[in-house]
Amino acid sequence: MRWSHIGLNCRDQKQTEEFYRRWFGFTRARSVPIPDGEIVFLRQGDAYLELFPAGPGEGTPGQADGPSGPGAVRHLAFQTDDVDAFLARLGDEAEVTLGPLGFDDVICGWRTVWLRDPDGAIVEVSQGYTDQPDAAGEHGR
Repeated sequence: MRWSHIGLNCRDQKQTEEFYRRWFGFTRARSVPIPDGEIVFLRQGDAYLELFPAGPGEGTPGQADGPSGPGAVRHLAFQTDDVDAFLARLGDEAEVTLGPLGFDDVICGWRTVWLRDPDGAIVEVSQGYTDQPDAAGEHGR
């Protein structure tokens, strides 16, 4: 078993595709026609996003790092070498919802910012995260 993708409902699929293409390096891998439009598959390495046309109504607004209700995707997350340089490239196009915050008390150099994509999904961008040595311990066996 391996991770496959995250599906996003989009008010404007072209705008959402451009956002992930431009700022996160995704490219279009496929599109599939459906009765109310198309599903757009974006790929970046082994990560895929499926962009669906949004149905009627609006999603439930969430907190700064994403919705907290059960069944909702809280946020998408990406790693970068430098959060501040990434934010500088986005400039005024970044709608930061939280941070950047430093988590040096947990991992020296861990820094994270959360921002909103064109459809309101929260995207986390971090630098410096590392796994805890032997974190699986008894739980991973």
